[in-house]
Amino acid sequence: MGVFLAILNAKAEGAGRVVMAVDPRNTSRRCPECGHTAKENRPTREKFHCVSCGHTAHADTVGAINVLRAGLVRREAQPA
Repeated sequence: MGVFLAILNAKAEGAGRVVMAVDPRNTSRRCPECGHTAKENRPTREKFHCVSCGHTAHADTVGAINVLRAGLVRREAQPA
């Protein structure tokens, strides 16, 4: 584990949180509104515009929403 991840895990644990890795592939290309995933949804590095439903947002925001959702799904799938 790298230094950054060690610090992140320690900070999370101190705050009562858990760090969970998720697959980052297509997280900034998948529409958080309709689920459509396409390279064309990212017309620029910063912009997200879904070619299916028309949803627009900053690409980093879209990626963060999709990473959060993936983490929540993974957390729910783990046995208690």
